[in-house]
Amino acid sequence: MIFYAAHIVSRRRTPSAIIKYYIQLMTTYAMNALIVYDSQFGNTEKIAKSIAEKIGKQTKTIHVSKADSSMLKEAVMLIVGSPTQAWRATPAIRLFLEKLPDIKDISAAAFDTRFKRTRLLTGSAAHGIAKALERKGARLIVPPESFFVKDTKGPLLDGEIVRAEGWARLIMQV
Repeated sequence: MIFYAAHIVSRRRTPSAIIKYYIQLMTTYAMNALIVYDSQFGNTEKIAKSIAEKIGKQTKTIHVSKADSSMLKEAVMLIVGSPTQAWRATPAIRLFLEKLPDIKDISAAAFDTRFKRTRLLTGSAAHGIAKALERKGARLIVPPESFFVKDTKGPLLDGEIVRAEGWARLIMQV
């Protein structure tokens, strides 16, 4: 889409104007990402912040307790993350998702933190979050992702921050 828009502009503008237009499009896209997360012991928060760093310095990262649907007015991308508790997202994240208005024009992604065991044993908050986002009309741009902790209180397993950064790069390529 961005290349196409820049191509159309290229028929009417100088090369420097095209570059400025391209940078404006990229900045607008990066500015309008919102990451909403819940975190009990700081592990999900670390993942959310590492994703935000890779997506762009103007990406907003907010704890679910401070989030409301009015923040979505300018967002083009919503990423939601939660620790997995009792095979699903935390009550705060589920309530946030329940209260969301229709978000059919928003791209979305979901992640969780959980133990590194089969999903049948641990559950996955990310999969429930993804389904809730789709029910609200969002378009999932990547499959839900899980990041792993050593114990209930953490810490994250070695390499999980790097995996989160890679997942963020994947999100930006879509």
